[in-house]
Amino acid sequence: MYPTDLNDAQWQRIEKFIPNANRKRKHDLRQVWNGIMYLLKTGCQWRMLPSDFPKWQIVYYYYKRWQDIEAYDELVEKLRIEERVAKGQNEDASVGIIDSQSVRSANNKSLMSIDGNKKVKGIKRHVAVDKNGWLLTVMVSVAHVHDSKAAVLLMRRLKETMCGIKTLIADGGYRGELIEIATTVFNYVLKIVMRNKEDQNTFKPLPMRWVVERTFSWFDNDRRLCRNYETGFESAESMVKLSAIKLLLNKT
Repeated sequence: MYPTDLNDAQWQRIEKFIPNANRKRKHDLRQVWNGIMYLLKTGCQWRMLPSDFPKWQIVYYYYKRWQDIEAYDELVEKLRIEERVAKGQNEDASVGIIDSQSVRSANNKSLMSIDGNKKVKGIKRHVAVDKNGWLLTVMVSVAHVHDSKAAVLLMRRLKETMCGIKTLIADGGYRGELIEIATTVFNYVLKIVMRNKEDQNTFKPLPMRWVVERTFSWFDNDRRLCRNYETGFESAESMVKLSAIKLLLNKT
């Protein structure tokens, strides 16, 4: 028994969204999921999974299979909707907050570049969250890609999955022609929240902008996300989605 293991209530919440979860099989899918949660939290290698879980090859097989059928996307969406309804909010978010996070790569086989502004060699996570800080969509790129360029692709993903979004909030890195693109191409209102000059030397949370920064700090609680250990962008995105799923399950 590990602290990362799902309790009965948490497993019941996600079991109904996993394809063929009730089918008789050799390996218990709950134990497979527990293995994935252990790896996410501890940041260990797949081959270093404790023997209490199914063999690491089995756990990795299901991890990739659920990734390929976009099971993580569905889980994030369903759990987010459940939590929003429980808080008395509409199922679909109308406001999204976007931002990026540069992350150092710990895997020399992965694609990477240097974020010259933050002096980080690795990747960049571009995310959109709702007003609660819960994940709407994520996209991973190499670190040198400018936020305003990646935001176009992020908005396209957001448009495909979240039709209810009407307003996006971002920082000064998203200024310029992106505002017009957001309106004309995606029918979004892009609002830029800037820090006042008098607040430059003091810490003051910006309205709504602090929400996405808090989400990044939540992600950093999972060691698998403190560095980029993934060789591909799709897997890097899946780890973010798994962290978002864990956060939502902890509301149970």
